[in-house]
This record gives sequence, C-alpha cells and structure tokens, in this order.
Amino acid sequence: MSSIDEIKARLDIVEIVSENVQLRRSGKSYSGFCPFHDNTRTPAFVVFPDTGTWRCFGQCSEGGDIFKYVMKRDGGDFAETLKILADRAGVELKPETPKDKARKEEFEYLRTLLEEAVAYYRHHLKTDNGKVALDYLHKRELTDETIATFELGYAPAGYDNIRKHFLEKGYKEKDLVDAGLVSQRDDGGIYDRFRNRVIFPIRDQRGKMAGFGARALSDEDMPKYLNSPQTVLFDKSNLLYGLDKTRKAIRSQDQVVIVEGYLDVIAPFQAGYQNLVSPMGTALTEHQLRMLKRLSRRIVMALDADAAGAKATLRGLQVARKTLDRETDLQFNARGLLQQEGRLKADIRVTTLPDGMDPDNVVNENPEAWVELINAAKPIVIHVLETLSAGKDLGDPKIKTDIASQVMPLINDIPSAIERDTFIQQLARKLKVDEGALLAEYAPHTNSRRPKRRRRKVVQPEQNDLGEEDINVEELANHPLVRLEKYALGIIIRQPELLYRIDRALLNAGLPHTSENDFQITSHQEIFKITKEAIDQDYIEPLNFAVEYLPMPLVEQADTVLSETDDVNLNDERVLTELLRALLRIRETNLRQSINQIRFLMEDSQESGKLRNANYEETILENNQVLLKINKALNNNMSFSTTNGNNR
Repeated sequence: MSSIDEIKARLDIVEIVSENVQLRRSGKSYSGFCPFHDNTRTPAFVVFPDTGTWRCFGQCSEGGDIFKYVMKRDGGDFAETLKILADRAGVELKPETPKDKARKEEFEYLRTLLEEAVAYYRHHLKTDNGKVALDYLHKRELTDETIATFELGYAPAGYDNIRKHFLEKGYKEKDLVDAGLVSQRDDGGIYDRFRNRVIFPIRDQRGKMAGFGARALSDEDMPKYLNSPQTVLFDKSNLLYGLDKTRKAIRSQDQVVIVEGYLDVIAPFQAGYQNLVSPMGTALTEHQLRMLKRLSRRIVMALDADAAGAKATLRGLQVARKTLDRETDLQFNARGLLQQEGRLKADIRVTTLPDGMDPDNVVNENPEAWVELINAAKPIVIHVLETLSAGKDLGDPKIKTDIASQVMPLINDIPSAIERDTFIQQLARKLKVDEGALLAEYAPHTNSRRPKRRRRKVVQPEQNDLGEEDINVEELANHPLVRLEKYALGIIIRQPELLYRIDRALLNAGLPHTSENDFQITSHQEIFKITKEAIDQDYIEPLNFAVEYLPMPLVEQADTVLSETDDVNLNDERVLTELLRALLRIRETNLRQSINQIRFLMEDSQESGKLRNANYEETILENNQVLLKINKALNNNMSFSTTNGNNR
C-alpha cells in the first residue's frame, strides 16, 4: 500500500468535510452547502463515501477526493496537503534524498548485471557441458519453448567461470558479490556461487531481475536447491517465483494456487494452468500475501502430503490469518471507545497432493487430475480441523479442547452466519460434542452470534446527525471508476505519445481533449499533469518516468497505477481503442452520477417547497448532450487506423 493509499485508509472523507460543512445523510451519500461559494438555498455539495470523493453541483462545479478537498479548502498545493494529511493520519513520508537516488542507480546497475548473467547461463545450457542440465529438464518433460519462456539456464562446473567472464566485461568483484553471483571466502577471495546446476532466474512481479534459484545436478552437491544470497535486490520473503508470468492468469481467473518449488510452477504452466506461484520453499510471508491480495482473494494452497507439508501448510495459514483477516481499522463510537474488529478477508482453501507426488508429477501424468485436485480444495476451517485431528484420540477431552481452541477462532471470524453454523456443526460432529458447549466456551462475547461488520464509524460534530457510515477501504480502492482511472493513467504513463492520437479521436467526436479533470483521484490528477508537462517538453522516457520525473511522494502511487497495466501488450494496436474507451467510460460514469445527483437535488428542492432551479435544468441538458456524444462514440466502437501513426 502506497503512502497515499495508506492516508486514505486511515482518514475518512466524511469526517474531514464535516469539520467545516454540516452534512446530512441522503441515501448512500451526504449533502450540504458548498463551502467554496456563497450558497444558502440548496445543499448542492455532495460527498460519496463509496468512492471517497466529493462534488459540487452548484456554482463551482468542482470535485475530487480528500486531497483535492483539503487543497481547495486550505489553499495549499499537493505536496503541502500530502504532508498535512500524512501527519494527521500518522503516516511517515520519506522524501527522496541524494542517497536514495544513488541507491536507485545502484539497483539498475545490478539488474543490468543480472540480466547479462541470465544470458550467460542460457548460453551455457546450449553447450556440450550444458547437455546434462538440458537432459534433466527434458526428463522432467519440459519443452524447449517452456525452457525459453522461463529463461532456464546452466551454471557450468568450476569455481572461476562467471568471475572471469564478468571481470573481462569490465565489472568488478564487488559488483559480482553485490549481485549474489559469487560467494566470498574467509580470506576475502571469491568463487562462483552456482556450479553444475540448473538455473532458474527469479524476477519480481514487475519482471525485473532479482536473483537466481539453482538445482544441483549431482547427488554429491548440497544443498539440493540453492538460491541467491540476501542482496539489495533479492529478498526471498518479498518475492514469489513465477508471479511476473502468472499474474495475468491469476487476475483473469480470480484465483491463485500456491505451490512449493520452481518446477511446481513451470510444469502446470506448460500444461495450461498458469495461475500458480511459489514462495520458494518457505512459509508464506505477510508481504507475499499482500502482493497476491491485489490480484485475487481466492487462494488455494497446494502443498505436499507428508508431515513437513502439513506443518508448512499450518505455518502458512497462520501468516494468512494475520495478514488477511486482521487489517484492522480503528473504530470510534460516539463515546470515543476504541475497538478493533477483524474477520477473514479471503477465501483460503487447501488441497493435499497425492502421496509422493509434486504438481509437475500430477500434470505430467494426467493434466485433468490437476483441475480435480484444485476443485477439491477444502475450506481453511475444514483443512485445519482434519489436520489437527488426524491420528488423534478424539475421545480424549483434552485433545477435543485443544482442537476446538484452534478451530473456533477461525469459525468466529467468518462473516457468513450460514457458514459459521455449518462449520460449528461439522466441528461438533467431528469431536462428538454438543454445539451449545462450543458456543458457550468459544463464541464471541456479544449479544449476537453474528460478528459486527468490519467498518469504520465516522466521528461527526454533535450538530450533525449523520449516524454511522460504512466505509470499506478495499472496496474503495477496487471501485470500478478508480480501477478505470488507474488503467487509463497507467497506459498514458507507459506510452505518453498515445495522448496525441487519443485527443485527435476525442476532438473528432466533438469531445474535449484529455485533461486532469478526467480523473477524480487527486494523485492521479497530479501524475497526469506532470506526465503532460513532460510530454510537452519532449524529454520523457515512458518506462523510467515514475522514477525520473515524479516527486518522491507520488512515486509509490505511480507504481500502484503502473501495476494495473503490467500485463498490457503495448505493441497491440487495440491498446489505443481500450485506452479511449476507458477514458470515455470514466466521463460517462461521472456524467451519469452528476445527472442523477442533480435530479435528486431538484426533487429535494420541490419537496421542500423551494422554486425550481433553472441552472440545474440547464446543467442536466448540457450533460445529456455530452452524454449522447460519448454514447455515440462508444456505440460506434471508436478505434484507430494503423495509418494514423504517432505524428502530432
């Protein structure tokens, strides 16, 4: 989560606006008199908690998010407002220093070295010495195409091969150490870290090189699997093998399968099952789960059936619960009492592999069996129950108590009352105890079995009778309009020259060119403005833009935006059409929201006996005319001719 997203997660727009605007609830939104112009007749200022935005439907006709509101209210720029809201939210902002810039340059230098190492290892896989590695991969039923896709290679035997190769290319020994390609002896000497091993390049989720994994080809070489050491680029706890290649499938299938090793990802991928990742033999970490949460909340853990696998599963589940169900918001009630409420935030299921088989064994033997295995994954509660009770004397009261004490907290956290009741019944039957005994001992101490919804109460001034508002930060971040903004902005950052073609198409449709006003999120507006300025000055490099041209507070947000378009093929001409349609959809959504809200305000005025507002009717007419143009453009399936080129 970026600093900007964290600020939005901790602060509530209704609470901020209520500091100087008296709001009243109107359905899912709040309305009041606009603080930015004289208006005492009609409450034309509206706050939308579901998107974290506000808009004035009166004289000023402006809108935005919490940042834009405070900027307009206090007269500050984005950087000043960011600091004010960060201080209020308790979020630490870290500005870029010369040291930070030097560190970024170091990262890029080492990544360049690692990319050259990938080419080095791939070359040696095709040599006579590399035949032993290639034969091993073919024996594991990998095709040459798959080997190329995952850039698999071979580290030749010997202690001085890669060292000599890169010293001759002008690199220094320190560079090789920093990149994790060599190891150091106690006397300070260095030697090749990977020798006579199959090499698996490991990239981060954006596809940038981080390090290597390596499998021994000789039984005498230990350990069997060896990874790069901890470096500034390689931190195994923050990486998931294969995610750079499988994230698109994970998102499209809305499911991720977690397996243990490199080949456990590669073999199913070759068979067409491409929504897998591997934590590379370690228990899942909080950071890894947070990465996956951005793609899907449907998680299946497919681990070995042996005892070690069962223990690893339980370790992973402990991390999963800590990460996914305890994203607590601070809830303040009218009495100022502080509460923390948590619940499971993902559908975590576990499947057990057949004895003695890995995922690659399963798909190579019978690809359809893999589908059956994943479909048979059991809910986390059932898996934990069966794992804990396996081989135990369930007639022993102490064992029953031990199992119930570990399973009931999971059940209590499930939002669905039907699911909770079902699991409690299954637990009671398994332990042969009365459901009432479980509820009496382990049910939450509330008047209801149903847990309270994990929402944040909004603190309002006493004169505002607003009640409580349900605000879900995750839903806000994944709101369709916000996702559309991220997609459109991500494409613009990556291919800024497309803006000229987009603007021509918009003008041909009788619509204004793209501007910052197309975005409601203030950080998106700021990123767009800086991007447009860089384009106008002809000095932007798309892929390096976020780092080179954005102020440090916006770099994290730009990275979040870019992650929405990681899997887009920018060479596909259809990207132009998709970008145009995204921008049109954003405008259409905003216009429909405006029209509906103005009609609501008109009805409210009439019910209160006030005169009809001609300005409202005129605004609706204007918005409908623009909406007709947008709908015509969308219905005509606006696209670009490849003959348009990139000329301005």
